[in-house]
Amino acid sequence: MKLNLQIPVVMLALAAIVAVGLTGLFFQMGPAAAAEATARAATDPAVVQWAMMAAAIAAGLSTLAAGYAVAMVGSAAVGALAEKPELLGRVLILVGLAEGIAIYGLIVAILILNRVS
Repeated sequence: MKLNLQIPVVMLALAAIVAVGLTGLFFQMGPAAAAEATARAATDPAVVQWAMMAAAIAAGLSTLAAGYAVAMVGSAAVGALAEKPELLGRVLILVGLAEGIAIYGLIVAILILNRVS
């Protein structure tokens, strides 16, 4: 049986690119601009609302993508393990990589919330 891991691998790559890109865009300002933005965020409730929404979207979408990736990789892994039990270590690594998407989203959400508060 051949493992069809193309879709989850593409989703992993896209999620990683989006997480790194959003983090880079969010933290591209220098120290002086960052201090000014933090001071503004403390006084402007609209900034806090957008930060909360951005953190929720980052955590929620990454969790949905991780669930989908684990479902795809997990079902293929169970099928592969039924035929070749010696593949357990390799399959476990692939499932762990798929779960990493949720962790990346959680880290981005925490970074966003730390920047505002």
